[in-house]
Amino acid sequence: MIPVIAIVGRPNVGKSTLFNRLTRSKDALVADYAGLTRDRKYGEAVFNEQRLMLVDTGGLTGQEEGIDAAMAEQSLLAVEEADAVLFMLDCRDGLTPVDEQIAAHLRQFNKKIFVVANKIDGLSHDVVTAPFYELGLGEVYGVAASHGRGITNLMDEVISQLPMPVEEELAEEDQAKGIKIAIVGRPNVGKSTLVNRMLGEDR
Repeated sequence: MIPVIAIVGRPNVGKSTLFNRLTRSKDALVADYAGLTRDRKYGEAVFNEQRLMLVDTGGLTGQEEGIDAAMAEQSLLAVEEADAVLFMLDCRDGLTPVDEQIAAHLRQFNKKIFVVANKIDGLSHDVVTAPFYELGLGEVYGVAASHGRGITNLMDEVISQLPMPVEEELAEEDQAKGIKIAIVGRPNVGKSTLVNRMLGEDR
């Protein structure tokens, strides 16, 4: 199995922007609007000839209700299945109480966590990343996901700390990839119900 990396954090900290940059796609919707990402979004990335599976998640606020609660559950499921977590924060907002709540949740999973301080463009790296060390999660990696600044340094460190599969495992995984199926139709005809039944989980 290739390593799975979940990207988590508050809404609008740049999770989908980082996902799109690493997967070299525009699969994740990006806009200055909270709550745009609802479900887990998977995408494959290749960095320094290493294959990675990235998971984009919805923003966590700690006050989710209704569909937002289901969205938060999907984010936590992504963390549970991941080999490592990119915990994204916003340098322009600084450290917030919600960030501290998310950090407390992440500690419970006993996963390798990389603290990613986004939106450092135009700011002093050392000054704006310093508050995030208070989380006690180790090194803070300053990046500008929209421009690519700091991404190479971050991913070099991620890859160096993850166990990588051998070639035989990758070959077996390629053979088992199968085909992709899209389920489309009008609203309320049962598309999500069918997907959930096929996957055996609530998505």
